[in-house]
Amino acid sequence: MNDSNAKLDIVSLGEPMYEFTQIPGREREYLQGFGGDTMNCVIAAARQGARTGYITRLGDDEFGRQFLQLWDAEGVDRTAVTIDPNAHTAVYFISHGHDGHVFSYLRKGSAASRMQPEHLPVEMIRNARYFHASGISQAISESACETVMAAVRVAHESGVRFVYDANIRLRLWPAAHARSMVEQTLAYADDFLLSAEDAEVLCGTSEANAVIDWCHKRGAKRVVFKRGREGATASDGDAKFDVPSFKVAAVDATGAGDCFAGALMARLAAGDAFGPALRYASAAAALTCTGYGAVIPLPRPDAVHALLEGRG
Repeated sequence: MNDSNAKLDIVSLGEPMYEFTQIPGREREYLQGFGGDTMNCVIAAARQGARTGYITRLGDDEFGRQFLQLWDAEGVDRTAVTIDPNAHTAVYFISHGHDGHVFSYLRKGSAASRMQPEHLPVEMIRNARYFHASGISQAISESACETVMAAVRVAHESGVRFVYDANIRLRLWPAAHARSMVEQTLAYADDFLLSAEDAEVLCGTSEANAVIDWCHKRGAKRVVFKRGREGATASDGDAKFDVPSFKVAAVDATGAGDCFAGALMARLAAGDAFGPALRYASAAAALTCTGYGAVIPLPRPDAVHALLEGRG
């Protein structure tokens, strides 16, 4: 583990979830794994070489202990992870229905949902280069939402770039509440990432120019509008440009957007310009779709470079 006062490239806050993914064609068999959007993101960034740290709470249970082992193996600073003896580590199941993935959650009252602003490792956030959180981080509970906003303000006051991933999940909060909180948070966002599904909830449209203009008007300095197989459209406030997608033998898109965010921050922290960093992130996200589960398929740089260079 690292010194919590050492400068990290990326610090992320959210809820990790112990994962069970149904094996296609074998309905009663599941692969064990790990998930949670911000957790996937921070591991994706670590695998690209970034120095990362994670802020969360875990239950005093076997699932939580396995997360600690995972972060040690992946080189993620966990000095800001605390154990809640009175709550459980969140769990979710991925099964396959006629319309694609079906997600089932055991997360109500989880340790992460009991985060409070006073739990924040303020110095870790102040010393980071990027702070990352998502709509899911805010939606799991009122206290988690307050904690995210407190962390965002610390980052903003300290000159730390805030990367905000919308990740709207209407199972967690009503659309009107989601829109209200996202709009409040956008005032602080240096980089805002959203999908077409997010855009429909927030803006009522998935037309790229309208979506990007909506985000800028609410304060986002740079916007990345992810459109799945169609690639992405990005804007730095002065110019808009398209980011290509990459053709791969996709089997499972779980965690692809999280990988995109993590790889993007890792390359920006390494000194890449916005455009090349986005292209790298697009390739990394595509490779995530070639395996099952959220964490296992997260690629390493050699695989990403091979795809970028046409060798993948």
